[in-house]
Amino acid sequence: MSTESADIGLIGLAVMGQNLALNIADHGYTIAVYNRHAEKMRDFISQSKKNEPSSARLLGFETLEELTRSLKRPRKIILLVKAGEATDKTIESLLPHLEPGDIVIDGGNAHWLDTIRREKDLNAKGLRFIGSGVSGGETGARFGPSLMPGGSAEAWAELAPIWNAVAAKVDAQTGSPLSGAAPGSPVAGGVPCTAHIGPDGAGHYVKMVHNGIEYIDMQLICEAYWLMKNLLGLGSDAIGKVFQDWNQGELSSYLIEITGDILQQPDTAGDGFLVDKVLDTAGQKGTGLWTASSALELGVPANAIAEAVFARSLSALKEERVEASKLLQGPETKRVEDAAALIAAIRDALYCSKICAYAQGFQLMAEAQKIYGWNLDFGTLAQIWRGGCIIRARFLQKITDAYAIDPGLKNLMLDPYFRDALHRGQSHWRDVVALGVRNGIPTPAFSSALAYFDGYRSARLPANLLQAQRDYFGAHTYERTDRPRGQFYHLDWPAEGRPQLQA
Repeated sequence: MSTESADIGLIGLAVMGQNLALNIADHGYTIAVYNRHAEKMRDFISQSKKNEPSSARLLGFETLEELTRSLKRPRKIILLVKAGEATDKTIESLLPHLEPGDIVIDGGNAHWLDTIRREKDLNAKGLRFIGSGVSGGETGARFGPSLMPGGSAEAWAELAPIWNAVAAKVDAQTGSPLSGAAPGSPVAGGVPCTAHIGPDGAGHYVKMVHNGIEYIDMQLICEAYWLMKNLLGLGSDAIGKVFQDWNQGELSSYLIEITGDILQQPDTAGDGFLVDKVLDTAGQKGTGLWTASSALELGVPANAIAEAVFARSLSALKEERVEASKLLQGPETKRVEDAAALIAAIRDALYCSKICAYAQGFQLMAEAQKIYGWNLDFGTLAQIWRGGCIIRARFLQKITDAYAIDPGLKNLMLDPYFRDALHRGQSHWRDVVALGVRNGIPTPAFSSALAYFDGYRSARLPANLLQAQRDYFGAHTYERTDRPRGQFYHLDWPAEGRPQLQA
């Protein structure tokens, strides 16, 4: 086989790697692929030849040396391997076969600090590095993901034609996702759901926050489902139809759409619906935890996102919860008679909570860019999430519009559209949270989002007492409402008679 015949290489042929390779080949690029276990690579190439029209553009190699020798200069190699140590080991194995100017693209869910370190290390060797978020699961990888690349502008310029080609596309006017005429066929026209996010770890940080928002989005949907099930006694199929109806309006999104499908899926191994047989313990891979941890480290109030992570952790205590249910008592759950009114209220609670969840995610990214020296374009971020990714939604066009009106917007809740939506829906939102509390139905995401809204809109909070407590036991000082900001005082507690201020 002639050398330098492939446009790009890919290492790691698990589900995401295979689907992204096919997507790249569909768009006219020759791609060289490698897997640590050569048999998997051979099986992939063999099956592709049987089923994929673009298989002639798939080249399989059993060694990294052969893979790199097949690539056009400067080489571009995508890594889709397990994040962490496996990624470092793969890069180490590649180094002897690379030349200055070559580009390594990490498409895994890497921690952004690892990405910053890797780019620095590779740059010192004359190599270039891109950390690119890839969202959309296996279907997105196959037919058009949302891609979030971070790295130097020069490296991005080399990768951009391929990333623009394989990314999901949305209509330029409506923001609605576009699709090909047939599965796997390239999409003509439209705006690609990818853009250069910023230097070093910016792409992977944005992908992490995307996943954190995904956690809260899913938890909110689950709480809406659980309220309808317990307060209305609706069957899974009936609730599924409610979600189908919601998907026709402003809640329209991929997650709402698939929830309608999931709830109406019959159990193929028994009676009833499959969702009722699925064990109520949720897994997680860490990106939600990273988002919550970053928010804590940066002092950003992303309480709803953190609550979604905690909700998964609580669900994992299945055996403890079963035992606790026998010992700990709550209120009797009382059915609500007016189903239509409650469904409308839950819908408003879901939309208002969703606004707060996204506000927290964008507020977190706004703070992170100050720390890491990025200059994120938040309107563009919302744009590239409109198609391909898990949180794609009609709602995201409103976020793009908000930042187009005010690029310096401090919080999404302050945008006129979102502010009006919160004002319209908050009465129902409060009713739903109160109903959950009165009936002992946990609504941690609805409740924490509402607490965020109420806290953010409060000119005064009880932190005055908290700061006085800190000064009492730790001499941490405090500011005064009747003195200029930035002047700190300490009182020698407990004070007798007239307090003496100590500046």
